Amino acid sequence: GGIGKSTTTQNLVAALAEAGQKVMIVGCDPKADSTRLILHSLAQNTVMHLAAEAGSDEDLELNDVLAVGYGGIMCVESGGPDPGVGCPGRGVITAINFLEEDGAYDENLDFVFYDVLGDVVCGGFAM
Repeated sequence: GGIGKSTTTQNLVAALAEAGQKVMIVGCDPKADSTRLILHSLAQNTVMHLAAEAGSDEDLELNDVLAVGYGGIMCVESGGPDPGVGCPGRGVITAINFLEEDGAYDENLDFVFYDVLGDVVCGGFAM
């Protein structure tokens, strides 16, 4: 980590939004900092955190996990376990499945960016 993946992603997403593109950014890091610049430095509740509070992701609505930031950019953070505890890939898979099932990708989006942590462990994930 620390090489600028999230900063680069957020700047690219902002530039696309300024060019009139409809964009979503999905933060796929347990640190949940992939959307912070787009949301004007506000921390976003994660899919995993909200699902734990609600009982499961089936008890969530899309509006619970989706925030709209700079330039109309749609923002979601997957979340995940604390460092060294559990599998970060699980949060990513849970979030992506939730977004698919709840129609997040039906918004006539031009681009969806997944800001993925540099070292997905325990088998990674596939989309």
